[in-house]
Amino acid sequence: MMLGFAHPWLLLLLPLPLAVRWFVPPRSRSSPAVRVPFLTRLAAAQGQSGESSKPEQRASYLLKGSVWTLIVVASARPQVLEPPIERSIATRDLLMLVDLSGSMQQQDFTNADDETVDRLTAVKEVLGDFLVRRQGDRVALVVFGNSPFLQVPFSTDLELSRRLLEETDVGMAGPRTALGDAIGLGIELFKHSDAPAKTMIALTDGNDNASSVPPTEAARIARDRKITIHTIAMGDPSTVGEEKIDEDELRSVAETTNGEMFLALNRAELSTVYQRLDEIETREVKTARHQPRRDVYYVFVAAALLLSLSTCAWGILVGRIKHAATHSATRLRVNPRTFELEVIET
Repeated sequence: MMLGFAHPWLLLLLPLPLAVRWFVPPRSRSSPAVRVPFLTRLAAAQGQSGESSKPEQRASYLLKGSVWTLIVVASARPQVLEPPIERSIATRDLLMLVDLSGSMQQQDFTNADDETVDRLTAVKEVLGDFLVRRQGDRVALVVFGNSPFLQVPFSTDLELSRRLLEETDVGMAGPRTALGDAIGLGIELFKHSDAPAKTMIALTDGNDNASSVPPTEAARIARDRKITIHTIAMGDPSTVGEEKIDEDELRSVAETTNGEMFLALNRAELSTVYQRLDEIETREVKTARHQPRRDVYYVFVAAALLLSLSTCAWGILVGRIKHAATHSATRLRVNPRTFELEVIET
């Protein structure tokens, strides 16, 4: 911890009392007074002095200077600098579009243990690993089938996004594929985004057969909103019918928004695709740094008050002792031979 000042320029007032003493002439005033020619002799006979001793003056100046220093330091508002607090600020909003249509239950992919699994299970593993590496991004997840649904809103909690991805299942959004509507929902979500970079990654294993807005038309709107869309086609390209992969449409969607189209026929290729996307969509982590400050001026105020009260109490005590000694039962007389004043204890 370090000590700083909110108003350090006030410390320039520290030598002010010395400047006043040295450069400001003393105040002169005239007032009626009674002249006693033998007053000094009388004081000397009683052991009194008209002026304070030099040690007493030095002690007085030291105490007053200390009080003044504490007051000026307190006015400068001393603060203890606490350890800094750092927070990462998202520089990109990344929206994942995941197809949950019926064809995603085809068991033609493998998992990390090289066991045969359905397509969605493979996507969860690869995409989950991709998500947790997106430090510095806000990530959202939209799943789609007959209609698109928001599964995870934009959040920097990447582990939460991964857990909610694990909770998805084939057919939970309907058996068909509405990629165009999913892109449209993503555009609506980006309306409230102020991130400098906006990216969608759309994964599907079939052609669009349920959207009210064609994917290419939705892509043009996304381009006008400065949203980049990368598309991933997974599965068997030889499939026919509604489950056939429309590579031309996916490529058109990506190229319209200055994105890229990828083809993943197995788990290895799917992992390579997300590694490639990790390289394309580089993460720029912007850090906000704040250093808390804790005011401690009250410590100096309390010290000045305590020192001032202690000085006053000491002065009163010493004064009473001197007063008691001065007013003890004594009598003065003039020596008839030397004409000197003499103190006679009674």
